[in-house]
Amino acid sequence: MLLSVVVPCFNEEESIPALLDALDASDKELRGLGHTLEVIVVDDGSRDRSPELMRAATATRPWLRVLRFARNFGQTAAMAAGFEAAAGEVIFPMDADLQNDPSDIPRLLAKLEEGYDVVSGWREERQDAALSRKLPSTLANRLISWVSGVHLHDYGCTLKAYRREVLTGVRLYGEMHRFIPIYAASRGARVTELPVRHHPRRAGTSKYGLTRIPNVVLDLFLVRFLWVYGTKPIHLFGKFGLASIALSFVTFFLMLYFKFWGGKPFVETPLPLVCVMFFLIGCVTILMGLLAELLMRTYHEAANIPTFVVREEYRGGERTKSAAG
Repeated sequence: MLLSVVVPCFNEEESIPALLDALDASDKELRGLGHTLEVIVVDDGSRDRSPELMRAATATRPWLRVLRFARNFGQTAAMAAGFEAAAGEVIFPMDADLQNDPSDIPRLLAKLEEGYDVVSGWREERQDAALSRKLPSTLANRLISWVSGVHLHDYGCTLKAYRREVLTGVRLYGEMHRFIPIYAASRGARVTELPVRHHPRRAGTSKYGLTRIPNVVLDLFLVRFLWVYGTKPIHLFGKFGLASIALSFVTFFLMLYFKFWGGKPFVETPLPLVCVMFFLIGCVTILMGLLAELLMRTYHEAANIPTFVVREEYRGGERTKSAAG
């Protein structure tokens, strides 16, 4: 089996020698298990010596490929480029700072072969600052699990294992890379998690901070919308629009109450303005839903993306087809 390891890299020159040693060891271990390894390092516009070190390493390591971005596009873009370049049947993203341990790759692969499509790493004993990293991460993971319905302890762990077909058709934007298990689950993939090692950062500084939290929350709501309403946006916009129109009628009946029994002219209240506002908002929202419906149908038909996934097919009591071929 050909296995692909995708490593986004940004200003990690101090970590690269140890990273290459660890990948050398993983290559030998996986070859001993009968697998072939390829490693794709995506340099995300580093401004230190990372590109030069990785380029030199390709001369002595035939399993190593390096993609260099023209500028810093972000971790999600680096992962997307790595996934697109990967040829393996199973793809393992991991960080370049060696807080993820490449020696966990065989364990993730063994778990995947139990019948799963995605195995997400869980940094059960995370070696990061408690207040600035671990606490916000714990809260974010609980929020993501609650909103998405896919319950994982550690969405932020880069080290994961994906069957190749799970990533087919996945387009990553923003901070979406951490939500790939949700994308996969929405397509019927079997998702699980596995505790993995997590080491303190050996060199350099972390590229992540609390400023990413608003982006993650907004991307989460987008992912949830695409999962639940991606093929039927009119159901979301329409419900909101109908509720707004219903409120306009409630406001209208309040106006009638003031007219006949309230003892005060309704024109002296904000009710007329509120009634018109609710009605117009409802109409505009429904029209937005219709436009969203047209856009989504155009997208699915133009991209030839089905709205369903067939996992297995049976004939004569035997399985004749599976999603994995």
